[in-house]
Amino acid sequence: MGKKLTKLIDVKSIVTFILTGVFAYLSVTGVVSGQEFLSVFIMIISFYFGTQTGKREAEENKKEDGADEGNDR
Repeated sequence: MGKKLTKLIDVKSIVTFILTGVFAYLSVTGVVSGQEFLSVFIMIISFYFGTQTGKREAEENKKEDGADEGNDR
């Protein structure tokens, strides 16, 4: 559980949560329309999950490459 919390608290995650909170507040107070909030929110969440997926795939490829190098010997 500690590792998951540590991974959650990185710069990208903090920025994502702050931006989500700010735009939710702006939407509730009427500064930003619901449609504008939805557009920005989708963009933020897509970026967040896209970078998380990319990071996970890079780690998996790195592990596979290390396993392949061990088999070549």
